[in-house]
Amino acid sequence: MSRKDDFSAEIQAGYTFSGTSIVIGGAMIDAEAIPGLQVKIPLRTMNRHGLIAGATGTGKTKSLQVLAEQLAANGVPSLLMDIKGDLSGVAMPGADHPKITERAGKIGVSWHPTAYSIEFLTLSGEKGARLRATVSEFGPVLFSRILGLNDTQGGVVSVVFKYCDDRELPLLDLKDFKKVLQFLGNEGKAEMEAEYGQFSAATAATILRKVVELEQQGAELFFGELSFDVQDLCRIDENGRGIISIVRLTDIQDRPKLFSTFILQMLAEIYSSFPEEGDMDQPKLCIFIDEAHLVFQEATPALMQQLEAIIKLIRSKGVGIFFITQNPVDIPDSILAQLGLKVQHALRAFTAKDRKAIKLAAENYPITKWYQTEDTLTNLGTGEAFVSALNEKGIPTPLAHTLMRAPETRMDVLTPTEIDNIIARSALVRKYNQVVDRESAYEILHEKIQEVQESSARQEAEKPAARTSTRQEKSVIEQVISNPTTRQIGRTVARELTRGLLGVLGLGGSSSSRRKKNGWF
Repeated sequence: MSRKDDFSAEIQAGYTFSGTSIVIGGAMIDAEAIPGLQVKIPLRTMNRHGLIAGATGTGKTKSLQVLAEQLAANGVPSLLMDIKGDLSGVAMPGADHPKITERAGKIGVSWHPTAYSIEFLTLSGEKGARLRATVSEFGPVLFSRILGLNDTQGGVVSVVFKYCDDRELPLLDLKDFKKVLQFLGNEGKAEMEAEYGQFSAATAATILRKVVELEQQGAELFFGELSFDVQDLCRIDENGRGIISIVRLTDIQDRPKLFSTFILQMLAEIYSSFPEEGDMDQPKLCIFIDEAHLVFQEATPALMQQLEAIIKLIRSKGVGIFFITQNPVDIPDSILAQLGLKVQHALRAFTAKDRKAIKLAAENYPITKWYQTEDTLTNLGTGEAFVSALNEKGIPTPLAHTLMRAPETRMDVLTPTEIDNIIARSALVRKYNQVVDRESAYEILHEKIQEVQESSARQEAEKPAARTSTRQEKSVIEQVISNPTTRQIGRTVARELTRGLLGVLGLGGSSSSRRKKNGWF
């Protein structure tokens, strides 16, 4: 057998599955695609997570688009984080082109312009259904980790949550949390210390600064009501296709803490609310996180531990997570080890550091006799990638230089009018974009503080009145003493009256001793 025949036999055996699979491209050897030799991914292993990596302009976004399309076509909904703003085209059919037809022929698939049902979601001022969560839903542990607090500061946050739970003070947004923290350090300090113990003003000030830092990244738009129900990500349209939800994030590229906060909360909410599914024939939901380095570059060690734990466990809920980034070194090794599917587009070596990164990236893939992986990584063409997946037994498939299939949807962004039309038809926009501002901890404590201040003001106002009354009493006495008639006729009575009053004030002797002294007995 020839080299090409040996290669074809290995790929054919490695990418043949008993269950449903999706075709993502055709296998290549010696820079030539072998017609009909397809590279597939079994749907059964799409909850084992994945990585799409490669330099700018090598085709990462199109590979993401293809995966989302093929999942939707098989009834699997997905959630796409659109940081660059170039994924909206999945809502419209693509335009035919001779090169697309030629590529489809080499791979052995048919190509049909197709549009898929999508929902636009937003964390900020972009158009779409608002994504929100309350501070209470985060819980003290996750909220502390997002703020990057130490154990002592995290303990104070736990006490704040406990105080609010005990007194039915809803923590909905960041201003609620700040108000409670300020209240417990001032008006509510005595109550706090009596029941929960002391915490220092310096600790409270540090926590407050961390909250303000999060606010400055726009987090006040994310915390609040109406909370987003993650079950709304798992919808199927009337044609039996999975709905593709796109989070529009073009205006938060410079706010990585908000981005990582949202990702972690979303994953935690999905993990806590989705039932255990075990091994399913296909995932319930796939999540694609573009520009994944933004999730990790601002993450504290505690936050990283939380992410690692969720990624390890969430696959049992039928959820697959896929990271998209320029270089695999952007992903921590502990998380990279959890990613079963790897789609590696070309990497560029401009510096010694780049060459080291390419060498490390090559070591992430199965050993193969068909390619010099490290060298080929820098020579992959646009729309080509190294692919390695997991078969249905969880074993890595052979490494395949793959000619990736072209998206069937538009490979360009939607116009503002097209976006507006989708927004106008969205049931989620009508559900989540209503303004909800019910009474919460801020309003309750604000009213309580006002009552305390008004009570203090009344007490303060009563003090001058008391002093005036005392002064008036003294003035009467003085008038009695200074009256000439009283001085001449009743000097003794006036003197005893004065001493009697002083005795009441504790400044004179007892009345009996005075009476004995004056010979009244």
